[in-house]
Amino acid sequence: MQAPNLLKGHILITSEIESEIERLEQELKPLRVVKFFEENFKIEHAKLVTGEAYISESQTKYIIIAAIEFTAVAQNALLKLLEEPPKNIEFIIISPTKSNLLPTVRSRLPILKQSGDHTQEVLDINLAKLDYKEVFRFLKEHSRVSKNEAKALVEALFYRATVVDMLILTEKQLENFDMAYRLLDLNARAQSVFAMLLMSFAGERG
Repeated sequence: MQAPNLLKGHILITSEIESEIERLEQELKPLRVVKFFEENFKIEHAKLVTGEAYISESQTKYIIIAAIEFTAVAQNALLKLLEEPPKNIEFIIISPTKSNLLPTVRSRLPILKQSGDHTQEVLDINLAKLDYKEVFRFLKEHSRVSKNEAKALVEALFYRATVVDMLILTEKQLENFDMAYRLLDLNARAQSVFAMLLMSFAGERG
């Protein structure tokens, strides 16, 4: 059986890399976590990651790829692996800035930004039992948020879905979270972005 705190692979943007690795190791117990933490992630490190990924596992294994900087060559070497990971392998990439990562890498996994105080708002919305009434309530309640507030809410929705409600997101839902950040960066209406995310959960029930 899969552990109840199972997370899907994602990219975590945080300046507190070491403490986040420790948090993830504790959070993901008893599942196996293999970490690669480098000042500068190079092609030789990418080869080690690839070798580890192809060691077969009967349960989910998490491979944490963390670095202050990532070379473009190393990132390109991981693209196929990130797109089609071996069975039971999940990747968590940790970087201090999103700009460290190539757009092709950022498109493979949803991006989660960690707040500096390590606290994560838990929203009062159950995504496992979401109905259209709740969707409209959420949209009305958050109709006048700023871009930064909207990004924080997207992060909170991701946390609520994967950690609190313990959902295993579909490929489409993961794509929607990744798209949400990009749309907000392009100044899309927050309500439209929230609607896209929430309707994918309500639609799963319908």
